[in-house]
Amino acid sequence: MEFNTPNWEKMSDGLVPAIIQDARTKNVLMLGYMNAEALKKTTDSGKVTFFSRSKQRLWTKGEESGNFLNLVSIKNDCDDDSLLITVNPVGPTCHTGTDTCWKEENNSQFGFFSELEDTIKERRTTADDSKSYVASLFNKGINKIAQKVGEEAVETVIEAMDDNDELFLYESADLLFHYLMLLQAKGFTLKDIEAELMNRKK
Repeated sequence: MEFNTPNWEKMSDGLVPAIIQDARTKNVLMLGYMNAEALKKTTDSGKVTFFSRSKQRLWTKGEESGNFLNLVSIKNDCDDDSLLITVNPVGPTCHTGTDTCWKEENNSQFGFFSELEDTIKERRTTADDSKSYVASLFNKGINKIAQKVGEEAVETVIEAMDDNDELFLYESADLLFHYLMLLQAKGFTLKDIEAELMNRKK
């Protein structure tokens, strides 16, 4: 695994901060410290190993719990005085039993699309259907939602074969919006689609 050796001369205590990030979700899981020996053991074993300041010894995450951090990559920052280590975690990362040391769930996030999913969910359950398009469409039932997805798909295909990029993007946004509604009507989210596509990965 190629990465620059940390600038150990900068570390007065011989320890470099190591930020641990989930390779798939990109969520930060924890912060630990490594000396040169811990870094070597990490690269040799493929399981993230720290230097425990409280125990004053090397400590492989998961050595007691089985919740290992399987190494994916190591990157240096611009000053070679901290590490970004991406991992595939086995089980929760924090010793308290939570996914991260910040008590956050280690779920995939899709940026604005996740916000949009939350908005659709909130309006479906609490909004006045006389004022909310989302609430009114859900009240008409899944057949109507599915019909709207079909209509928007046809309109997107039509615009795809034309030269008006603005209209193509407009119809694409309509299609995706209604598809998110259909997913929720069926009891699913983008995370379920992500899982299905990951299962197909060769």
